[in-house]
Amino acid sequence: MRMIIAATAALGALSLAACGSPAEKTADAQADAVEAQADVTATQLENQADAANQAGMPATADALDKQADAVKDAADSKADAIRDAAKDAPATVPPPAPR
Repeated sequence: MRMIIAATAALGALSLAACGSPAEKTADAQADAVEAQADVTATQLENQADAANQAGMPATADALDKQADAVKDAADSKADAIRDAAKDAPATVPPPAPR
């Protein structure tokens, strides 16, 4: 599970390597990791919902589905906030090299 998350985050970071500042690239990788972890959690909840439905517990299944949706929504909001913070951060200019 953690390997999938790390691979997804790395892939996201590599796909964005060609654009943006270093802070934006780091933020994108962090945001991708947040979204990947949420996808894993939501999938687990959805699998539990399917099992609950098959066991004749539709109310439990509905509650688990709603929880999975909430996890995804929260992760999307958090990922957006991470990306927005990096875009709003002032660009840092390195000091001139000594001569």
